[in-house]
Amino acid sequence: MGIKEMLDLTRVPSILLLGMVYVAYVLIGGVIFWKLEGDLGKKDISNILLNKQKLFSTYTCLNHQGLVDVAQVIQEASKAGLSLKSNTTTDGFWQFTSSAVFAATVVTTIGYGNMSPSTSAGQIFCVFFALFGIPLNLVVLNKVGKYMLSLERNISDFLQRKSGHKTCTRFFIHLFSYICGTVFFFIVPMTVFQLFEGWTYSQAIYYCFITLSTIGFGDFVADNNPDTDYPNWYSVFMASWIFFGMAWLALLINHSIDILERLNALWKQKWRGQNPEGESSGSEDTKPEADTKEENEIQKPLPQ
Repeated sequence: MGIKEMLDLTRVPSILLLGMVYVAYVLIGGVIFWKLEGDLGKKDISNILLNKQKLFSTYTCLNHQGLVDVAQVIQEASKAGLSLKSNTTTDGFWQFTSSAVFAATVVTTIGYGNMSPSTSAGQIFCVFFALFGIPLNLVVLNKVGKYMLSLERNISDFLQRKSGHKTCTRFFIHLFSYICGTVFFFIVPMTVFQLFEGWTYSQAIYYCFITLSTIGFGDFVADNNPDTDYPNWYSVFMASWIFFGMAWLALLINHSIDILERLNALWKQKWRGQNPEGESSGSEDTKPEADTKEENEIQKPLPQ
């Protein structure tokens, strides 16, 4: 095997082009965020400085160091889950339910940042817990996602045999599954969060996507307000929604990746001046066993 074959230099141009598209996409996003949020950020800073001066004029006994001390107390109270309106805590930071939710955010890599271990033992355990928990979470989500895809394909095959229309049936089954997922994992949770958290609908749908995509900024965190008395089923609802919602969204993202890869392959065919139809037919002849194996793996029934 020569150097060229070993390094597979034929793939370098497509990788470079894909990298350029990736960097351009990120930079364009940065510019848009800068234009959308930059002016508002300047206004927020001006309002904060104005409110600071109002505090000094209202509470004349409060100096700069006193304001820093008050801010420190507020920050520590927020991390401990303490409501400054009363001497009550949420149910409660580093109790069983909140600790279980924190463990879930670790293995799912959501990482809101609203709570974190502060002891040395807790930090070291968190490292090893995540080291084994994150791969386990990926395996479980992959299995659940394949099972959801298997159900979708089984229903599609059943309806295809009844109707005899393969393309239309598969399209409508995909569309129906996307609509059901959107309702169950975005619309319903959005309504629940709007009701119990007091968020707007835009904030609730924003939180849903940021959580299920594991971005987890932490600017909005459900089941975390010390002034709200949450029902007992709320934590169970949160855990179930996060787990199954992540599996569904991972399946949706995989479908999107597949579409992008197909577009990339089509572009490479045109760039090289090849006939897409001829190449696609040839590729299908060279990969029947792989496609059959993948199809059988997806449709294989789960062990009882």
